[in-house]
Amino acid sequence: MEISKAEISSAAAASQGNTSPASGSQDLMGAEILIKSLQAENVQYIWGYPGGAVLYIYDALYKQDTIQHVLVRHEQAAVHAADGYARATGEVGVALVTSGPGLTNAVTGIATAYMDSIPMVIISGQVPTPAIGLDAFQECDTVGITRPIVKHNFLVKDARDLAATMKKAFHIARTGRPGPVVVDVPKDVSFKKVPYTGYPQSVEMRSYNPVRKGHGGQIRKALQLLLAAKRPYIYTGGGVLLGNATNELRTLVDMLGYPVTNTLMGLGAYPASDRKFLGMLGMHGTIEANNAMQNCDVLLAVGARFDDRVIGNPKHFAQNDRKIIHVDIDPSSISKRVKVDIPIVGDVKDVLTELISMIRESSTRPDAGALAAWWDTIEGWRKRECLKYDMGGPDVIKPQYVVETLWNMTKDADTYITSDVGQHQMWAAQYYRFDEPRRWINSGGLGTMGVGIPYAMGIKLAKPQSEVFCITGEGSVQMNIQELSTCLQYNTPIKICSLNNRYLGMVRQWQEIEYSGRYSHSYMDALPNFVKLAEAYGHVGLLIEHPKDVEPALREARKLKDRTVFLDFRTDPTENVFPMVQAGKGITEMLLGSEDL
Repeated sequence: MEISKAEISSAAAASQGNTSPASGSQDLMGAEILIKSLQAENVQYIWGYPGGAVLYIYDALYKQDTIQHVLVRHEQAAVHAADGYARATGEVGVALVTSGPGLTNAVTGIATAYMDSIPMVIISGQVPTPAIGLDAFQECDTVGITRPIVKHNFLVKDARDLAATMKKAFHIARTGRPGPVVVDVPKDVSFKKVPYTGYPQSVEMRSYNPVRKGHGGQIRKALQLLLAAKRPYIYTGGGVLLGNATNELRTLVDMLGYPVTNTLMGLGAYPASDRKFLGMLGMHGTIEANNAMQNCDVLLAVGARFDDRVIGNPKHFAQNDRKIIHVDIDPSSISKRVKVDIPIVGDVKDVLTELISMIRESSTRPDAGALAAWWDTIEGWRKRECLKYDMGGPDVIKPQYVVETLWNMTKDADTYITSDVGQHQMWAAQYYRFDEPRRWINSGGLGTMGVGIPYAMGIKLAKPQSEVFCITGEGSVQMNIQELSTCLQYNTPIKICSLNNRYLGMVRQWQEIEYSGRYSHSYMDALPNFVKLAEAYGHVGLLIEHPKDVEPALREARKLKDRTVFLDFRTDPTENVFPMVQAGKGITEMLLGSEDL
């Protein structure tokens, strides 16, 4: 249901007749207040797609010049691009979609951000308030649909509430455990003129007061346990990156000399090149990382959630007696899957800072002899070299080799790596050794295919001087390949490395191992010519079929600094990701190669 011309004329006359607005205020349309709110939050970029319910907002965008709007080709990509921007910068990502299918297309992106605790504000259009619930054209229950996949959502029914609502939305998105917030704006709310007295300077929400400072007594207990440990281990997740606590983590690890691991979402929190780093842990983690997790006597978990891909079977994990300290901003994450001994609710940066201060003040030091023996055990596991792989012959490209080559070429450069989801994602995590935080951008919790290109273009817009590579597969990349058009329009020259094995690789791997090689619908029979497709979008396409051509192709792509380049690497279709922990198994029950099948 559209607003009629009569309604528009009536509203305009009413607003013009208001000659005595409140002191210090001006009459503005809801859409203008919305844009002013975004400007007050220092928003620089919005990714979106217009439609009837948001045209007043788009008109207000047209009349300003401080916020750049990026027109994507699909609403899912709008949210993913804003998500990638948020992950790389730490700022709140903003997306704008219309009502109905605009919102439902955005749902996958919202759920992706929610699972990985990414701060975002998604503005959605809605049919006019009198039409809500009447099955109007392009109507859907935005609040109901998004409720399970947002930190919070708002339906704004009065334009006078817009500024305060936006203030709350950004506050909720970026504080505590971050997450996406949806603000649903009916069309009449965006049109109506109301007095505007300015954007709120502060926000108070009686029902929302996340804890920042950890309990001092609990931190002291954790300190005693840590310093008395014989086989200590530090396990960190994405919360360390989201909490900007990497410097504190590095200081703590280096002070104690303890081994450390990162989850898939936490890579880069501690330098992968440092000997104290045991590699990623979990389903496709290293032997040393998983065995240390299972055999430690004191475990410090920071900003991690003991999810199923990390600890495998909880009963297996619980077989070994260990003391667990768990630091997290979200109290609901503590003891959710694994019972812990010392819970500490608080901002990880603040808690680690206090813990470091206590260590410096303490005269107690770790047991050097026990720690040396523990390291000897770990080095024994590390000697297994579980990430070694057979290079094959001169006619087959191993996907691991592509990632390793890229890492060797870019490890000293200002580089960001995005990935889609599947085998290529795991190889990127295993073989690209991240030394810095927020350089590895991927979908962890939801495991969303199609994020790679939108993530990359969102990052490239924010970091135009950085190199941005998207490591993907021929399956994932087709899910949002239309965004190659957006890359051209907005001059975001990314480099796309497709590890093309002609299979939905991770599905094929599971079918080989768990389903006796019955490859049901996991083979790609009708792939496009990616080189020609890239060229059709105005970009450069390269086909790489032999190992000797991998490095020259990457070198050529890097030279083309102002062009998006699609590198189609034809990789070994039989290669599997190892180590691997099968579903239902414990994290030390690893398959290390095809000989274990």
